[in-house]
Amino acid sequence: MQIPDTAFTHGGKFHADDVFSAALLKICNPNIAIQRGFAVPQGFAGLVFDIGDGPFDHHAKNSPVRENGVPYAAFGLLWRELGPQLVGPVDAGRFDESFVQPLDLDDNTGCGNQLANIIAAYNPRWDGEDRPDDCFAQAVALAQDMLAHKLEAIRSVQRAAAEVNEALGRMKRRIVRLSRFAPWKQQLIPSKARFVVYPSQRGGWAAQAVPASFGSPALKVPFPAHWAGASEQELPGLSGIETLRFCHAGRFLVTAGTEEDAVAACEAAMELNG
Repeated sequence: MQIPDTAFTHGGKFHADDVFSAALLKICNPNIAIQRGFAVPQGFAGLVFDIGDGPFDHHAKNSPVRENGVPYAAFGLLWRELGPQLVGPVDAGRFDESFVQPLDLDDNTGCGNQLANIIAAYNPRWDGEDRPDDCFAQAVALAQDMLAHKLEAIRSVQRAAAEVNEALGRMKRRIVRLSRFAPWKQQLIPSKARFVVYPSQRGGWAAQAVPASFGSPALKVPFPAHWAGASEQELPGLSGIETLRFCHAGRFLVTAGTEEDAVAACEAAMELNG
C-alpha cells in the first residue's frame, strides 16, 4: 500500500487509536502531513482514518471485527494493511494480538488501558490554553517513538533467528549455549530446550529456564526452590557450584562466574526436578 503525503482524521479530543494511526502513517511515510477537523474536506485526495466511514474508519454499522471477537478500530485497520509489509505476516499477527488489539478494544468499549490513558493525558486541560492540534502532535511524536522501537525490537528478534537456531542445533542435554545474548524465545520455547546459557551483560554468565509456552509464567524446568533469592555468599554452599552468584526469586534466572558453572546450575535443576 502506497501512503500518500496527506491524511485526515477527526479533530477535538484525541485517543490512542487516532494517535497511533498517525504514528504508523508517519513511520511509513515521514513526509505525510496529517490534518484534523470535524468533516472530511470535499474532494480530499489523501488518506482518511477514524472518520468518514471509509476503509480505515470503524464507526459505521457492521464495522469489521476480528475472528476472536475484538472489534477493529482505525489503528487495527491500518495495521492489518501495513503491518505485514513492515514485519511480515506472522509477526504482524503477533503484534496485533499483543499491542494493537488492547488499544482497539479500549477505543471501541472504553474498557480501560494504561497506554491509552497515557495518550489521553496529552489532551489539553479543560482550563488550559494549549491548542488541540499542538497537543495531538506531541502525542503522535511520543507514539511514533514507541512504535518505532517496538518494530525494531521485532526485527531484532527476526535477525536473531538464524543464530539461535544454529545454537539449538548444537544443543546438548537440553541446554543451548549462545556465544552472545540474542533474543531466543521464538525459537526455544517450541523446541526441546529446557535452558539457555549466554554471557551476562553484567559480567560472567547467565542461564535462563525456557518457558513452557508463550505468554505463560510456567517454566519447563525451574531452578531449585532452595536457591531462590539466596545471597551470593549462601549460593555456593547451597548448590555446590563454586561461582554461582544469583538465583532469581522467580526461579527462571541464575548467574555464575563461568560458563561451566552456569551449565552446571542447569544440570542440577534438571536432576532435582527429575
